[in-house]
Amino acid sequence: MIPPGDVLIGQREIASRIVDLARDLAGELRRDLAEEGASLDTPGRVVMIPVLSGSIIFFADLVRRLPVALATELVSVSSYRGATTESLGASLEGALPGNLAGKHVVIVDDILDSGRTLGLLRGRIGELGPASLRICVLLRKERPRDVPVEADLVGFDIPDVFVVGYGLDYDGHYRNLPDVRLLEGAGG
Repeated sequence: MIPPGDVLIGQREIASRIVDLARDLAGELRRDLAEEGASLDTPGRVVMIPVLSGSIIFFADLVRRLPVALATELVSVSSYRGATTESLGASLEGALPGNLAGKHVVIVDDILDSGRTLGLLRGRIGELGPASLRICVLLRKERPRDVPVEADLVGFDIPDVFVVGYGLDYDGHYRNLPDVRLLEGAGG
């Protein structure tokens, strides 16, 4: 097993940025809901969709800071399998939630890398007729996308390196690290 390397983004920096992301997302949702005559307290209007398993730590920290009546629907997408640092293509594992028409949907993921995972989800969820659809990611790699997709809310831009920690893994390991670290020497 390759040991994790240097800290790229520390846990205090992550915690501070999540407060900002929650504030920005709540502001955007407040505007959307006000246009409908609703508020952040109106149940049944906002659906948050974390992409499992990588986003779960980020998602948990983010939603605890959102002053929004929201529902949660989980999706699982597979793209990295085993001891690899190269995406093998995104595939949906299971069904998408079927109750998204007319709702304000926020997809939450750990990282925007090739764009395959978020491109797949954006397209499939967009077909379900949400009132709005946003993508929020903790990390966005500075690299060309294989699929043209952008995030609406981004925690941090990082170079095109493989990282672990704070939910991100390598071969199922290191998700529990409290910060984002480089994984040097990982083969593709």
